[in-house]
Amino acid sequence: MARAPTHPVSDHCDGRSFFNPRGHINRTWGDVMRWRRTSQPTPWPTQIDFTPPPLAPHPGGPIVDCTTVNHATFLLRWADLTILTDPVYSLCAGPLGRLGPRRVHAPGVAWTDLPRIDVVLLSHDHYDHCDLPTLRALARRDTPLAITPLGNGTLLRRAGFAADRIVELDWWQNHRTANGATITVTPARHWSNRLSGARNGRLWGGFHVKHGERRVVFTGDTGYDDTFFREIDQRLGAPDLALIPIGAYEPRWFMAPQHCDPAEAVRIYQDLGARRGVGMHWGTFQLTDEGREAPLCALAAARAAAGISETDFSAPSPGITVCS
Repeated sequence: MARAPTHPVSDHCDGRSFFNPRGHINRTWGDVMRWRRTSQPTPWPTQIDFTPPPLAPHPGGPIVDCTTVNHATFLLRWADLTILTDPVYSLCAGPLGRLGPRRVHAPGVAWTDLPRIDVVLLSHDHYDHCDLPTLRALARRDTPLAITPLGNGTLLRRAGFAADRIVELDWWQNHRTANGATITVTPARHWSNRLSGARNGRLWGGFHVKHGERRVVFTGDTGYDDTFFREIDQRLGAPDLALIPIGAYEPRWFMAPQHCDPAEAVRIYQDLGARRGVGMHWGTFQLTDEGREAPLCALAAARAAAGISETDFSAPSPGITVCS
């Protein structure tokens, strides 16, 4: 007898597993071994001396400010709302926060300076985005609301989030917070897997946040898709601020379906109709073959080719705050 569906059947779910509507990401162990055999990664520094600057207060008014913490972790602040995306404060991006790639710099906002967090956005289950020790510490300290794509609630419950503090959503579903923010889970071209759970048994995605007069898009991990990001603009409105990955993209034969490169990040920025772009997913953990500074150089070249200024699409260092 066939097992009953766990999730709604859709163009990206068969009831139990998730997939990309336009072309699955089918990387085999053979592909992984080929990459590892042929890989010639550019060496990264093992440690970058960095002391996070003090976090300036929010200036008030209708603006949103965005402080780069590390990798895909950003502190988003409105006058009456604080959001933390894909929080990772552990030493390593791997099981228990102690295995896997090791961070090369301290977080851009010290844990002791991190304000009370109202909402955590968890985009998917990969270890460099879903760090259970950090989530556990946040659940104990702040009891924030956690919003995540379908299937990731099990991980949040393991981290100590109460059931009534977890909201699981399918693509295009939204949740309205107590203070009036509308948060929508948006599509992304990626996949899911960790030591616990079936491959692609949890959905991945990004987020569109509308609060007051400002809109923010956090794309999550994604390869380039020529439909998703235009549709986000059409359905939900162009963002004032778009957080887009620019790193972990080499070698392209392996990474292209799942991780955009800086030129594709610029295309995502354009497809979204964003007023300002912020590059993420670079410089903290060496996950792939390109050098640490390579995404910055490639982003500069892609901006120049598209006639986009650095003010309009930048990749701030840890601890830097931009406002919109």
